[in-house]
Amino acid sequence: MATQAEKGQAFRALHQREFAFIIPNPWDVGTARLLTHLGFVALATTSMGYAFSLGRRDATLGRDETLAYASAIVSATELPVSADLENGFGDSPEAAAETIKLAAATGLVGGSIEDSSRNPNKPIYELEHAADRVRAAVSAARALSFDFMLTARAENYLHGRPDIDDTIRRLQAYQEAGADVLYAPGLATRDDIESVVRSVDRPVNVVMGLQGVQLSLDDLSSIGVKRISVGSALCRTALGAFLRAAREMRDHGTFGFAAGAVSPREVSPVFKG
Repeated sequence: MATQAEKGQAFRALHQREFAFIIPNPWDVGTARLLTHLGFVALATTSMGYAFSLGRRDATLGRDETLAYASAIVSATELPVSADLENGFGDSPEAAAETIKLAAATGLVGGSIEDSSRNPNKPIYELEHAADRVRAAVSAARALSFDFMLTARAENYLHGRPDIDDTIRRLQAYQEAGADVLYAPGLATRDDIESVVRSVDRPVNVVMGLQGVQLSLDDLSSIGVKRISVGSALCRTALGAFLRAAREMRDHGTFGFAAGAVSPREVSPVFKG
């Protein structure tokens, strides 16, 4: 098993490759082990996926719950793991910094801080304050004894603010604040993604699996994207299959869904006794 320092070095190196890599998002220990078995090179948590697995809505998990989930994913794999740390679970720069320190203690080698305030009346922090929060998180990450990749997220597009110019200004400010990776979830077009990549000089993460533009690994690599996550898409895909099966039973009294079920012989060897 690699040390946390070795995982941190490996995770940073992935972002320095010529081509993009896919970092899928397991929502529990079982899916983390399956993704590891399938040969992915790193994993990331999904706050929405984990919340759904608990029968909760997104953005309802506290810091302790989030870090316990992250710790479980770290323990389930030998791969580098990065975590969705939401907005750092507090408005202040100090809260963001403390979250990074606590996240590092779980074995994570990366994590994201977003500029969403959780205030429905003002969902995005003012730029200066948002940059201060990223700067504090970066300072906490740099104080660690191993590489920890700090991702800064600009959340405009997820909160009804599809403003590419403001999003780029934010990502550039977060770059100046020291972020290692930049991420604007919800970019709707290839042109927007290309604009972001051209406007910054840090690795860019793009999420696939949302509504809107669907580009392949090769497409995104050719644009200059370095990392591709899928957020809650894997969890929602599994829930979609579950709901279709349940509705078939309820509405038709049939069980054809089982034809697509995975065999225990395929998954059991991946899991522990």
